Formats: sequence, structure tokens, C-alpha cells
Amino acid sequence: MEIAINGEMHQLVGNPPTIGDEFPHFKVFDKDNHKIKMKELLGKVTLLSVVPDINTPVCSIQTKHFNSTMDEFDEVNFLTISTNTIADQQKWCAAEGVKKMQLVSDKEESFGYESKLLIPDEGILARSVWILDKEGKVVYREIIDELVNEPKYDQAIAALKELLKK
Repeated sequence: MEIAINGEMHQLVGNPPTIGDEFPHFKVFDKDNHKIKMKELLGKVTLLSVVPDINTPVCSIQTKHFNSTMDEFDEVNFLTISTNTIADQQKWCAAEGVKKMQLVSDKEESFGYESKLLIPDEGILARSVWILDKEGKVVYREIIDELVNEPKYDQAIAALKELLKK
């Protein structure tokens, strides 16, 4: 699969999962450098907000937008994932006053390779939003075809609310 970065096409490492697929197993690291694995997210609905670089304007907007919205959903796992280092992520959280959200690092690129969202020539992840059911199946996905664009927040939140009704 390809996506654009400022109009220039870049290849992902493969084809990301589609609706109905089981999301692949991965590991990421939290602010304390503890490993979080996909299997630990099972049993709760999960929203994954994937950003290329937390220190860029669109990534910051996306992260803050979902952070403010997700406060309404205590019963949902919510992770923002980037390849930034844990130190970079924590510096951003401190500067932005973000406390509740779980910003996790794909510093080892496990998430990027397993989900096929890694842009290898850039070392970043493709901007995307994923909602997984309690069993880890993809019920919503939006992979942004132009990296500098924002996701459709309202559609993602509507899909999340619909899933939680079931």
C-alpha cells in the first residue's frame, strides 16, 4: 500500500489489516518503558490513534483531539502510537498538559511491521485510526492517504459509540 507525504508517494511495508481481520500481535512501550502487548488490550474495546511524529502540528492536533474526546469513554483502551522515543513523547505530554492519555512508543517498530503501517524509508508510521472489538478484530479503520491530513474524528467516534452499544 502507498500513501503520500506532501504529494510524494511512499510505500508501506505491506497491506494493513482490513475490517473483520484480527489485528496483529505487537508490542509498544509506555512512559515507564514497560512493554504493552496486543493481548493485554483484549477484553475491552480499543481505539488506536497512530501518528507519524508527535512533534508535528497535525499529529499534535490529532492527539489532543482524541485525548479530549476519550475522557468520555472510561471502558475503552485508548493508545496513541508513534515511533518517537519515550522521552520525546513525555516532553510533548508535559508541554501540552496531557495526563490521562496513554502515549506509547513503537521505538522497536514492532507495531509498524506487524500492522504494515511502517513507512520504512522515513522510519515513521502512517497516520491512521483503528477501533478493535473486545476480541481484537478490526471494526473501524481509517488510513490517511495524505500524511499531512487529519483523520475523520466524527466518523471514528460514531463507530466507537456504535460498537459500545452492542
